[in-house]
Amino acid sequence: MTPPEEYRVKLDVFEGPLDLLLYLIRKEEVDIYDIPIERITQQYMAYLDLMRMLDLNIAGEFIVMAASLMMIKSRLLLPVEERTAEEEEDEDDPRWDLVRQLVEYKKFKDAALHLQGLEEQQENVFIRTGDGVELGAQPDVALQDVSIFDLIAAFNDALSKVQKEELREIFAERFTVGEKIDDLLQRMEQTDRLSLTELFRDMRSRHEVVCAFLAVLELMRLKHIRATQDAPYAPILLIKATEE
Repeated sequence: MTPPEEYRVKLDVFEGPLDLLLYLIRKEEVDIYDIPIERITQQYMAYLDLMRMLDLNIAGEFIVMAASLMMIKSRLLLPVEERTAEEEEDEDDPRWDLVRQLVEYKKFKDAALHLQGLEEQQENVFIRTGDGVELGAQPDVALQDVSIFDLIAAFNDALSKVQKEELREIFAERFTVGEKIDDLLQRMEQTDRLSLTELFRDMRSRHEVVCAFLAVLELMRLKHIRATQDAPYAPILLIKATEE
């Protein structure tokens, strides 16, 4: 199933393949040092399929990582006695190179989030003298805007709850992304917060869900709305972008 022909949303995915892998590892609550490659690879490929369905701009790095995961998976399936001498010398576990990348990347990402949190705290703080600066214990970084992967997960959940389109739906009323944008803007005028689950609740076809989701992405791209969560994996809320 592809996005409606009359309206395609182009959204740059700023998160990369390592972000997606870290997201899946957290979501599945697995040990980063003992990644279940088969399960994570299947979910990674499923996310790529959803991103292609929505016509998102997928960077080449995502495809390269998919190939790497498939290679690791195949090497793990290969009996030890059939591995080449070069493979055995490189590392006992084919996952270790990926684990090292993920751990190193997570360190830099966590540090960047911490610095961003400190910057936001100091934006409206004016100090009379600057004899010295002392940093206390690192606070938990408040979760604000959700990632594209959280949104795609919510979209996939909504699709799974809609029955497969039947023949009668071919003759049913069709929807456009433009109409869903207008509807969403009207709803946001009447409420400060709108649950993404509530937005999808009464939709009866996959076509309608796709149009509504693309409308959400477009309004986020135009900075009319934001998507937030009160806690990791909590319901996603849509709020006006101007809300503090």
